[in-house]
Amino acid sequence: MLKNLFYISASKKVAKVNYDKNYVEFNLKGKLKIIFLGLVLILLGCQKQEYKTEIIPMEDFFKNPQNIQFELSPDGNNIAYLKPWKNRLNLFIKNLSTKVETQLTSEEKRDIGRIFWVSKSKIIYSLDKYANDNNSLICISIDTKRVNELSDSKNSNAFVINILPEFENEIIIQTNERDAGLFDVYRVNLLSGEREIIGQNPGNITDWLTDNNGKLRVAISTDGVNHGILYRDTENEKFSEIKNVNFTNIFVPILFSANNKYVYVISNEKSDRTALIKYDIKRNYETELIYEHPEVDIEHVYKSEKSKNLMGVSFVSSKRENYFWDESRNEIQKKLEMKIPNMEMEEIGSDYDENKYLIKASSDKSYGAYYLYDSIKDSLEKISEISPWLNSSEFSQMEPIRFQSRDGLTIHGYLTLPKMEIMENLPVVVLAHGGPWLRDKWGFDKRVQFLANRGYAVLQINFRGSVGYGKEFWKAGFKEWGGKMQDDVTDGVNWLIKQGIVDKDRIAIMGSSFGGYVAFQGVTKTPELYTCGISQAGISDLTSFMQTIPATWTPFRKMLYEMIGDPINDSTMLKANSPFYNYKKIDVPLLIAHGKNDSKIEITQVDKFVEKLKDNGVDVKYIVKDDEGHSFNKEENRLEYYREVESFLAKHIKGRKEK
Repeated sequence: MLKNLFYISASKKVAKVNYDKNYVEFNLKGKLKIIFLGLVLILLGCQKQEYKTEIIPMEDFFKNPQNIQFELSPDGNNIAYLKPWKNRLNLFIKNLSTKVETQLTSEEKRDIGRIFWVSKSKIIYSLDKYANDNNSLICISIDTKRVNELSDSKNSNAFVINILPEFENEIIIQTNERDAGLFDVYRVNLLSGEREIIGQNPGNITDWLTDNNGKLRVAISTDGVNHGILYRDTENEKFSEIKNVNFTNIFVPILFSANNKYVYVISNEKSDRTALIKYDIKRNYETELIYEHPEVDIEHVYKSEKSKNLMGVSFVSSKRENYFWDESRNEIQKKLEMKIPNMEMEEIGSDYDENKYLIKASSDKSYGAYYLYDSIKDSLEKISEISPWLNSSEFSQMEPIRFQSRDGLTIHGYLTLPKMEIMENLPVVVLAHGGPWLRDKWGFDKRVQFLANRGYAVLQINFRGSVGYGKEFWKAGFKEWGGKMQDDVTDGVNWLIKQGIVDKDRIAIMGSSFGGYVAFQGVTKTPELYTCGISQAGISDLTSFMQTIPATWTPFRKMLYEMIGDPINDSTMLKANSPFYNYKKIDVPLLIAHGKNDSKIEITQVDKFVEKLKDNGVDVKYIVKDDEGHSFNKEENRLEYYREVESFLAKHIKGRKEK
């Protein structure tokens, strides 16, 4: 939550894309032809809309994939991946020469989370053992299957900071087992399991950075609203602050240069958008501007693990794009784009010699597949489809859109239309993203395609406060939860209604986490706009939410007060934008789902809200899962939830439903 077209004849569709701008525009003449055709069909008694695709089983969307999260071993001989076993995602490996598959784990209660190769023979995986939103870190040998538990998630969280390719039996992790609100840093010996603390948190450190030799040399501190950049030459020295910036100015050291003398930094101190700069951290000055996009923020930086040099960046405008200044890597990208055309490609990793590359290729209509590219042989091998039962020809295009908010901001988003013979009087699902300091992106989204297959137009809006569009757009969302951020959603819905292809009396609003709050606030602030609402893990009481933030957010409390609101000084505003205190305005049906062990939103808050709604006569379907946290991770719980979503929407806004 916090963190870290097509142009088809007007007799069938009214939407087209302006390819120069990559944004949806609507053709008025075509729309008039559609209306005329609709009247003719009504007169002929044939006004019923026809679907171009059959109903795809709900389970095909939300059951566990065939294989996912592939990782290439450092020697390039094996791939690791997650695969269902007894309805849980477990860890498997496959030898690329012999094609022999080996199952390494047998978890029956929870899915394996993230996986990392730490050497050619060892893998670390994360596991939320207790369904409480905490990570355990576990190391397993691929030869012996011997397991070494590096941390336990019952009362603490742990994350990998750095995997050290040159040091096969060492990694750097951080964990808050000493103090729930603070993360300390440890160097871990993977053979003995012994840990050495190399960074004990004095109480104000929120992030750490090691150099290429695994030495802890940079720390980020906070006083709640200002971030200090701390540096030391060696681990035997104390940290000294060399720079201090307000949290609204991003200045994030991300990695050291190959010689460990400089750091590369993502910063927007001098611009509205983030730039990649080279920084002399010891002498405290910028030495080089490496890359800055004129319109959007940098999303990802590519680094060679072999040379330790930077190779390029990625950014998201309407779609994700890559820019490589490293000539050899740029040539590889060009070859990949020729071999896998019209797909969005993500480099997952490479072997240590950087001869073999693991690539994921996907699109808005394809969940995608993993490929192994051999740059020496210039050969490409498909490793695995993610969910081969999903057929891209049955799915809808996700089209970038933009519109003006009531106060003049340009708001971006995406519109996905169902595959219908006639685009007229469509029911709509407004799907709000979480965060809120995230953003919706172009690409395959199971929820979007599921809803489109059921006959709904799906509208996604990157309201102010969403990231990627620069500093000022992000800051425009400060203390606007339920205010101008919600107005952006309302303006987007009204923009869509004006296009003349949707039924204004059949609009639902849906979301998870902050998106669940947007759904609650939508049916509270503009109840006349929505027919129903769906919220999973949503916030209803901003005051209570701010008073009960998780322990790991404690260092950011003052920052959160500036971004969301102070529960004392801003109590009037927070209550005014809390559906909990305005529940009497809600008069449409709601589907509410929540995990009992949610670490961010206490279940008691949700229970009280549901009780108030029911007492006021609101039709509420309430689902609570005792074995889930903030998200529904178990396959059976996901399937139950989306089965309820399908029935709920079919009942209230009349889309299709699986029999």
